Amino acid sequence: MDVISVIRTKRDRGELSPEQIDWVIDAYTRGVVADEQMSALAMAILLNGMNRAEIARWTAAMIASGERMNFDSLSRPTADKHSTGGVGDKITLPLAPLVAACGAAVPQLSGRGLGHTGGTLDKLESIPGWRALLSNEEMLNVLDTTGAVICAAGDGLAPADKKLYALRDVTGTVEAIPLIASSIMSKKIAEGTGSLVLDVKVGTGAFMKNIEDARELASTMVALGTDSGVKTIALLTDMSTPLGLTAGNALEIRESVEVLAGGGPSDVVELTLALAREMLDAAGIKDADPAKALADGSAMDVWRRMISAQGGDPDAALPVAREQHVVTASASGVLTRLDAYAVGVGAWRLGAGRARKEDPVQAGAGIELHAKPGDTVTAGQPLMTLHTDTPEKFEYALASLEGSYDVAPAGTAFSATPIVLDRIA
Repeated sequence: MDVISVIRTKRDRGELSPEQIDWVIDAYTRGVVADEQMSALAMAILLNGMNRAEIARWTAAMIASGERMNFDSLSRPTADKHSTGGVGDKITLPLAPLVAACGAAVPQLSGRGLGHTGGTLDKLESIPGWRALLSNEEMLNVLDTTGAVICAAGDGLAPADKKLYALRDVTGTVEAIPLIASSIMSKKIAEGTGSLVLDVKVGTGAFMKNIEDARELASTMVALGTDSGVKTIALLTDMSTPLGLTAGNALEIRESVEVLAGGGPSDVVELTLALAREMLDAAGIKDADPAKALADGSAMDVWRRMISAQGGDPDAALPVAREQHVVTASASGVLTRLDAYAVGVGAWRLGAGRARKEDPVQAGAGIELHAKPGDTVTAGQPLMTLHTDTPEKFEYALASLEGSYDVAPAGTAFSATPIVLDRIA
């Protein structure tokens, strides 16, 4: 087997054989296939696609590159959730303890932000003392004692995917649907969860800009999970507007705690409950009411135990950025559009995200929103507040926000886009 013939097969729109796929994933993981060769193959896949059999075999080969976890020792059924990434997408934070409070075990392996999308681990690391890196034994212990764990994937879990993901990010091949689907599902299947709910984002702030691409990605991932014995459901959800009123690490932790306390923005609460109901149903738990678990404080109790079990102090003060800059509304009327991508890039430029995986992030940086589409605004009123420790970043961030919102005359009819656009099972 040689890598040139594998590249040529896909370059010429051919179907990769199971043997070719197994060999190239193994060889790349071992360093036999060079980065530039795998880059060429990834670009050929982006341009020419893969069929269902190829994607399934590619995913299986990435799973086989490392270990598989097992949660059979737990007394609860397991349910996990994955989001394809968005702006202000803090849903994992209240969702994991909420579902655990209703009787499921939630082994949530999460990632860091890159570019305009935020990362769950970066958000949680703004809590003093909290640890993302746990051994498999520590992860299982936290899961067993609290019902939920949010942590980084270990080095032994789908190492081929970890290596390929980093390469895709710097070669313009992130958007390849077969590679997105296999990347997500190889980790989730190897993780060992019994059921999985996918939150596939659609809109300007998502990787999938239109619903047709999002539906293709969701259908591919549902098929991969189902074929591997994992009950998998996908919700297509809107990401044209940021979720909630914050985009940034400590800012989103504060908002998530508000949701767990029974408050918080209505869109965050709505999506959290929708995903919780799907996760509980997939896990076979039919009689729990997640709305009640938010209202009676039981979800908050799980949150506090989960944070403490990973070394964090749930009562500690969260970091606050040293500098703020207020953006005001340019006209009076009805706010009809607030672009998620622009807000995400603005938060990233303020220091909430990173350009490279090794870059540090500012815990307090980000953007706080004071109005959402459908709200009435007055010229000169605060529309958003920018937060950063480095005020020289304000100009760069403000440039990304140019033209990011529209204000229509007072009395203009406004129809909000539903949060949940479709369901695929």
